Amino acid sequence: QVQIVESGGGLVQPGGSLRLSCAASGNIYRGYAMGWYRQPPGKQREMVAIISSRGDANYADSVRGRFTIARDNAKNMVFLQMNNLKPEDTGVYYCHLPGIDSWGQGTQVTVSS
Repeated sequence: QVQIVESGGGLVQPGGSLRLSCAASGNIYRGYAMGWYRQPPGKQREMVAIISSRGDANYADSVRGRFTIARDNAKNMVFLQMNNLKPEDTGVYYCHLPGIDSWGQGTQVTVSS
């Protein structure tokens, strides 16, 4: 069974930064894209950023210029550097492997004064 584990969430003030990490293990094809999604309280899950195996990245308009996604193919890991955080960034952040439709259990990010 594929296992996906996120870490790095927490409480941060507006304007602060956090770095999320995701580690995937099991029978994983390294050519799969990896991404980050988030679910604000009471809202549907939305794409935040996704990165291909070659390193091409796409971002949601709301985070472009503030967030950076990166990956380590050798370790099956993906990262999300979040800068200049806003209260609307609050939510549970999930690591996702679209090619096998697998999700982590999420890590909570709270941006509040």
